Amino acid sequence: MTYTVEPEVGGGVGAGGDTGVDHLWERLGAVEARVREAVAVRRSVDPDPDDPYRGQYLTPEAAARILDEPGGLVPAQGLWQPPAGSVLDGLVRRFGLSSLDLDLLLVAMAPDLDARFERLYGYLNDDLTRRRPTVGLALELCGLGGASPARFRLAPGAPLIAHGLLEVTEPERPPLSRVLAVPDRVTAHLLGGTRPDARLTGVLGEAREDPTAEAADVHRAAAAAGTGVGLVHLRSRGGDAEGLATAALHAAGLGPLVLDAVALARRSADVPALARVIALEARLTGAGVVLGPLTALPGEPAERARTLSSLCAELRGIPLFTHGTTGWDPAWAADTPVVLNVEAPSPERQAARWRHALDRAAGDAVTGDVEALARAVAAHRLDSGQLRRAADAAVRTATIEGRQVGPDDLRTAVRAQNGAGLDRLARRVEPGVGWDDLVLPPTTHRRLRELALRARHREQVLGQWGMRPGGGRGRGVIALFAGESGTGKTMSAEVVAADLGMDLYVVDLSTVVDKYIGETEKNLERIFTEASAVNAVLLFDEADAIFGKRSEVKDAHDRHANIESAYLLQRMESFDGIAVLTTNLRANLDEAFTRRLDVVADFPVPDAGQRLALWDRCLGDRLPRGDDLDLAFCADRFELAGGSIRACAVTAAYLAAESGEPLTMRQTVTAIAQEYRKLGRLVLESEFGPYLAQAAGV
Repeated sequence: MTYTVEPEVGGGVGAGGDTGVDHLWERLGAVEARVREAVAVRRSVDPDPDDPYRGQYLTPEAAARILDEPGGLVPAQGLWQPPAGSVLDGLVRRFGLSSLDLDLLLVAMAPDLDARFERLYGYLNDDLTRRRPTVGLALELCGLGGASPARFRLAPGAPLIAHGLLEVTEPERPPLSRVLAVPDRVTAHLLGGTRPDARLTGVLGEAREDPTAEAADVHRAAAAAGTGVGLVHLRSRGGDAEGLATAALHAAGLGPLVLDAVALARRSADVPALARVIALEARLTGAGVVLGPLTALPGEPAERARTLSSLCAELRGIPLFTHGTTGWDPAWAADTPVVLNVEAPSPERQAARWRHALDRAAGDAVTGDVEALARAVAAHRLDSGQLRRAADAAVRTATIEGRQVGPDDLRTAVRAQNGAGLDRLARRVEPGVGWDDLVLPPTTHRRLRELALRARHREQVLGQWGMRPGGGRGRGVIALFAGESGTGKTMSAEVVAADLGMDLYVVDLSTVVDKYIGETEKNLERIFTEASAVNAVLLFDEADAIFGKRSEVKDAHDRHANIESAYLLQRMESFDGIAVLTTNLRANLDEAFTRRLDVVADFPVPDAGQRLALWDRCLGDRLPRGDDLDLAFCADRFELAGGSIRACAVTAAYLAAESGEPLTMRQTVTAIAQEYRKLGRLVLESEFGPYLAQAAGV
């Protein structure tokens, strides 16, 4: 066989071909013929070819004969190319192999396909324990001598070795005596196996294509992956970056190889070796690689850079899509990616995504009005995986109860997709109240409704319509609830969260404020970062403690306090989530915060009519009421906020439970008197009237 030693070619990625192996066995027959020829040559000069101990020793006469042997076999004539579309043809195209590379690979792989080659190679190696071909023997079987330039096709930088198709073992031996071995995954691929390399167990994720992705976006992403080194970074602005990457690879005729960034972070020490395995798997199967979100990789900058640089170096020339909510840091890799923004889907596209996910989860079952279901969770940002899992959970919940999927099923399923990162930084509250539970002035009620509609339509207004351009502004919604203690600020935040189908996370100031300089800002940054990735409403109760006014700088404490306030001003403006600040004293907040607020709701002390409604709702309809209970008197005489009325109602209920009788006016007045003393207020006849004696005896 005549070979031309071709220059090394980069391994391009193409579409997969026929997985039939008939041509492989046919070519293996040619390898066997050459082995037989080599064995015949050896036997023709062997004085005792039937010696049972041949291969276990070397006599002086045999050594002399080896020194006198002419080098190599006479090359056979003619070139062989694998059939177009065959698995070997795909190997040649994707790895940039020459004809000689292919024959060297088949010579090395022969013992893995036919056990007879083990014994034949042992005989030809003159060592029965060495049953794989050496570099020298492989070149000999290809009609080449050890001095031929072709030996460099087995050098570390050559395609066979660089891409991991062939391994040269026993590096301590002289070059021609080193043994060639083919990884099991390569052999399995040539035989039609599709199971990924076992070393990638736990590292590969499930490929999830966005079926509603815009054709123009898919085409642009696919075109970007086909340029240069194939590195593309998708910056998610509320859209499904992973789903778009998968769709772009399919459009380019490639399969997706999705890497689990969390699993890679756990195995960061093994990344250089894993990167070679990933690159081999991608080239074997004709796939592109999807990696993200990048925020899940190791947080230490040097460690994250090491991980990404190893992957980008090994995957050079293979389409690699990275994605995340942050931009690309040039320190992460030697190559610079094409950066594309992935915007949030329009309401119509989001409804189409839900329809596809629900139909897939429900099968033949009917899921109800998909548009109404999509509106129920319109404020949530979900990737394709979260959306699919939520749809599946909602369908299963409804199926158990024998009904169609409802908005509450979907809201519960969507909330379940939140990670636990924010739980470590704030207290999670699952909303249990609704709009009907609020007793507020109409103006305040309208402000709360406005907050909910802003959160629900922010992607359309701020994203698609671009109504907040420039300045590094995020797409968050920030509200301020101002009013005295007990006027319903926290409960209102819970109602808004319930309307949006979200959980409420109450920030505990004790976990935020730190006496050491700079630590408070770090704690807040962790909270904001986690909150941006969670579909929830973030509540800063008593916000004036950390959002206070900047003051004149008189000492170092003032300077650092002002730095803290300035940081908060900037961070709130770039926040992408939904946050509510509550304060008892609105005047204590820095005026610069006001400009950054989307909604300001004032919570006044309730009037007599509102207090009557509060008394009625706080007592509920399950607590038995006595005939003498006069709630109108309580509402008219006692100027209490909603929180205090609730406390009085609970205390009175305990007293009724102890008595075993329905709730009486005496027990109610006793509870009110206790609340007055707790608040430091005087028990006066002008307020308690005929019940003063009962109140005074408390």
